[in-house]
Amino acid sequence: MSLNFDLSQDQAMIRALAREFANEKVAPGAAERDKTGRFPTELVREMGQLGLMGIPFAEEYGGMGGDTVSYALAVEEISRADASLGITLAAHCSIGMGPVYYFGSKEQKERWLPGAAKGEYLASFGLTEPGAGSDSAGTKTTAVPDGDHWVLNGSKIYITNAAYCGYIVCTAVTDPSKGHKGISAFILPNPTEGFSIGPAYEKMGLHSSDTRPLYFDNVRLPADALLGNPGEGFRQFMITLDGGRISIGAMAVGIAQASLDSALAYAKQRVQFGQSISKFQAIQHKLADMAMEIELARMMVLKAAWLKDQGRPFTREGAMAKLFASETAVRAANQAIQIHGGAGYMEDLPVSRFWRDAKLTEIGEGTSEIQRNIIAKQLGC
Repeated sequence: MSLNFDLSQDQAMIRALAREFANEKVAPGAAERDKTGRFPTELVREMGQLGLMGIPFAEEYGGMGGDTVSYALAVEEISRADASLGITLAAHCSIGMGPVYYFGSKEQKERWLPGAAKGEYLASFGLTEPGAGSDSAGTKTTAVPDGDHWVLNGSKIYITNAAYCGYIVCTAVTDPSKGHKGISAFILPNPTEGFSIGPAYEKMGLHSSDTRPLYFDNVRLPADALLGNPGEGFRQFMITLDGGRISIGAMAVGIAQASLDSALAYAKQRVQFGQSISKFQAIQHKLADMAMEIELARMMVLKAAWLKDQGRPFTREGAMAKLFASETAVRAANQAIQIHGGAGYMEDLPVSRFWRDAKLTEIGEGTSEIQRNIIAKQLGC
């Protein structure tokens, strides 16, 4: 048995591609987009042209044919420059394209995946509802058969990429008598009659990502909109979220790395008491702790990604990666603000953005509390 932490040539190439794009195209406008909330459609299109929108998917469906490790590295690099674009990419690939790729028919894959992989439109995932968040089995949206169609009624909240998506994978109850085994998943084209998208939320962070509510009012979908078989939706989105936690972990690592980069640069140039504050042991210890936790978080994310690529179980490792990386990101951003002192509290420096953006990683795709529940269950508790 061998243990090798070196990236393959392809993985290193994809990381370099994402890093160059992040540094040259994404980072320069990140602060402006955070202030205005402008969604960068031009960057999405360019990521599609570079192949970054479909890294872990087969070439026959428009993807790059890469692996999950490469994808996680790319999400980290994009998120280091702008977490809003990072979550746009993460939600698009992991929970938008992922369900269609893993559970869709050949016809569904051929119809929806190539355009999404090329960045022609985004993919979205509709799970959360006013009464169904951590309790994802509490779905109230319904899908009732009507001849050779399904009729959907209900709503979803906090849906990423909604206004810019070509389709949404949404969950609905098809058999109320079966509990979570009566939940199914559907591919809903955007636009569709009876389907509407609400106004963008005013969020604490991730200002230039798109997050909105969805409404279904007697939406008629053909039978071939069903993803897999009736009643398989809950299992499908549990598997989907396992993979999604890797990408949120990678996003968190990117934010944490940006926090360390900013704090270290500031500490070296900020002079107090006749020397740069990087010479003071109190500051050095903060930076050392940040660097240590970030490296540990990165290794856990990549381990979970590697396990997924090997076809091995990764539920526990995915939860650990997402939990540790997200809490590391919040701590790193908080310490970066502290190292900046009063300047860190000002909006003209990026560290306040890092903190606002980092907080979502402790909530989205399963809160920290849910991750601890998952880990405990995996331990046999």
